[in-house]
Amino acid sequence: MSLSSDSVDRSWLTDRLPSSEDKAGALALPGLIAYTGFMLFPLFYLVFLSFTNARPPEDLINSNWTFIAFDNYLNLFQNPQFWQSMGITWLFVFCSMTLKIGFSIFVALVLTHERVKGKRYMRAIVIIPLGLPGIFKITVWRSIFSNARFGLANTLYINIMELFGASPGPIQWLANRWLAFLSYVVTELWLAYPFMVIIIVSALQDVSGELHDAAKVDGAGYFHRFVHVTLPAIKRPVWFASILTAAASFQQFLVPFVFNEGGPARNNELILVYGYREAFVRTPQNMALASAIMFSALIFIAMFMWINVKKGRLADGVQNA
Repeated sequence: MSLSSDSVDRSWLTDRLPSSEDKAGALALPGLIAYTGFMLFPLFYLVFLSFTNARPPEDLINSNWTFIAFDNYLNLFQNPQFWQSMGITWLFVFCSMTLKIGFSIFVALVLTHERVKGKRYMRAIVIIPLGLPGIFKITVWRSIFSNARFGLANTLYINIMELFGASPGPIQWLANRWLAFLSYVVTELWLAYPFMVIIIVSALQDVSGELHDAAKVDGAGYFHRFVHVTLPAIKRPVWFASILTAAASFQQFLVPFVFNEGGPARNNELILVYGYREAFVRTPQNMALASAIMFSALIFIAMFMWINVKKGRLADGVQNA
């Protein structure tokens, strides 16, 4: 009787112990709550605001708002400044992404070349920008492209021109539209290339040396080996890193804002700077229109990433892994 009662008691306890699925759900619950609070709730709040006429946040607290459906979006799409900001943002993304891909591949090839000495130290130097605070890095680059003579870019320019007997004045980097845009792109290149270099270096280390040896035997030079052996092998990692950095470039705010607030004359106002002006600078503040701007930007980013993932066939690679 005692043995049977013990087995019954044990089975009763076993039935009431949490299963592995319950344990997994309990472990995932804090992360799910945090994700909902910090990601989903702000997104839903943003969408809700974009369909109202709320201006400052007090309108929502005092219920001094009305539902206006798509009026904010209609006004937004009829605003020439929105399309100018969207156009300059896409141009910024294209230029910075093109430079980041080319420069990062070049640096990665140098860091993995068999004849290069001190590669460990060089890799440590390359990743230094990742460990520095973003606002600090951008402020340093702001001083490099300063309009004054003591800016590094102007100092180099003046010293080089003086070697040829000229006496030029300082270049107004941030007062000229396209020079300011160039300074944005160069700064974005320096901010993002370490991440891409890390991805590409890892991909290059997985390229089979036997393929290169076979190509050498066939008489292929370095350029042909790079085009027909190296590039196909690292194509997907490069495309993956490019999508991530392009999405980050689309969301760039600090570089144009710290440099010259998207100037001169709002000509280089990236889309997030435009939304910031509508929400906090313009009088009266238009929180609803700013929300529509931000939500439209999110949609464009999502479409961009989805198209590029499908184009790069990255999803197929994940499914086959």
